[in-house]
Amino acid sequence: MKVEVVNIEGKKVKSIELPAAIFEAPINSSLMHQAYVRQMANARLGTHKTKNRSEVSGGGRKPWRQKGTGRARQGSIRSPQWVGGGFLHTPRPRDYSQKMPRKMRRAALRSALSVKASDKEIIILDEFTISEPKTKEMAKIMNTLVGDSSALVVIPGKDENSDRMNQAANNLPDLKLLMAGYMNIRDLLGYDMVVIPIAALDILESYLG
Repeated sequence: MKVEVVNIEGKKVKSIELPAAIFEAPINSSLMHQAYVRQMANARLGTHKTKNRSEVSGGGRKPWRQKGTGRARQGSIRSPQWVGGGFLHTPRPRDYSQKMPRKMRRAALRSALSVKASDKEIIILDEFTISEPKTKEMAKIMNTLVGDSSALVVIPGKDENSDRMNQAANNLPDLKLLMAGYMNIRDLLGYDMVVIPIAALDILESYLG
């Protein structure tokens, strides 16, 4: 797939051929869904917990004698039917994490990137550098590249330029910076446009190609 490479001013610099193995891969919707559900499940802490009748304080004494009162028999004021009693059939701590083979996870990423590429939602930059960590400057660049659309900017790695970019992007709600090595299905599908500098494209190709 041949695409234009632009600079941060939106002007065409050259054209390149995107790796077919990554951007023209078979599109597998069920695999992308499985990868997305897995990522969301793995983000859950699973620390929810309520107290059952053995964990609620009090209720050690039988509230009244078994027979002769005319009332229903009760063994404890902390039984589930009492106000302030223990909870029944409620959440307990558990592990929500799901396993998925690496080959399947990477196939899902290739599938998602192929969807983005076919929908013309990928922008390839020659390089992405800013001189100062200014939100105004970053907003101007992104407005030139993607307009009002939300965007995921893939960066090669952590350096001084990436630190400036992160500071500049902090207050822009529709923009996220992500290192190429941390590409994931949730971020990929959660933004309208994906902006990839050539340096980051090389990293993606190294483990997805």
